Amino acid sequence: MKKFGLGLLFVFIPLLMFRIFINISFGREELIFTGITFGVLSFMYILAYSLAKIEAKKLTLDGMKKRTFLKTILTNQGRSAAFVGGALLAIEEWAVPAGIYIAFVGVGLFAVIPYVLSVMHKHERKSDIKEEDSLLPWYLRLYPWYLLAFIIAAVLIRNFAGISLETLGDGGAVLYFITALTIPAALYYVGSGIHPKDLKLEEMKKMILPKKEGEKRDFDWAVGRNAFLITMVYTPIIIALVFTPLMFFEIIPSSWFAVIIINSILPITSTNMFLVPYGLNRKGTALSVTWTTVVSIPLVLVLIPVLSTVF
Repeated sequence: MKKFGLGLLFVFIPLLMFRIFINISFGREELIFTGITFGVLSFMYILAYSLAKIEAKKLTLDGMKKRTFLKTILTNQGRSAAFVGGALLAIEEWAVPAGIYIAFVGVGLFAVIPYVLSVMHKHERKSDIKEEDSLLPWYLRLYPWYLLAFIIAAVLIRNFAGISLETLGDGGAVLYFITALTIPAALYYVGSGIHPKDLKLEEMKKMILPKKEGEKRDFDWAVGRNAFLITMVYTPIIIALVFTPLMFFEIIPSSWFAVIIINSILPITSTNMFLVPYGLNRKGTALSVTWTTVVSIPLVLVLIPVLSTVF
């Protein structure tokens, strides 16, 4: 499955992005949404870190446990935008903002957050960290820039050569067919990461419900539960409260609203497991990835047709 996922990341998603951007002229509106996307993602990570600090205080965490808790919650605000969020690319009105959002999430996941974690990790250990213990595989560090290269190439070809998918003839038809396979393949990949042994009612209760009096839960569950709540409850509610009035008063287009809202409830990306060497809690991350996927996928599958019909 790892090779399958890498195939999606390095072949299908970039080609899909290329197909979308070669059909548009990147103008003022796209630049504005790029700025909004940067602001939204920055806000989401700051929100996650702030809420994690509050919860760490409630749990009376200190020392290494507190630092592990904060880093894990911060990192797990990273969502599966390329895999699950890629479904938004299938809707013509949402394709451009969704593509911009995916590109920036990729940069955040594979460039910005690893850098932040490495700085925090170095500070904790007060010594240099060996590269083999701390860095992502070279191909994942390359990915955001690789993805952006396809987008930039498409924009330049469109604006300077006037080439679009239609002018490519049979080549355009082949490209469209190949990229049409991206969405079902991506959903299959995410679903394959769910472990049946974790899908028990009692396990779900641990993730959602507060601890009963006298009940003991280990640190892993505290991490997983808080990552789940911040990702699937607090963040979507706050994002909706901010952007619903903006859409209602027509300050932002409905397509932007739909892309931002749906991306706010996407599951935590399984690629966060690559960042465990930076000092993240492994089991807590795995639990939050599994349960956010279980809860998020049905919500996304309902929201996409509803919002696309309404807007």
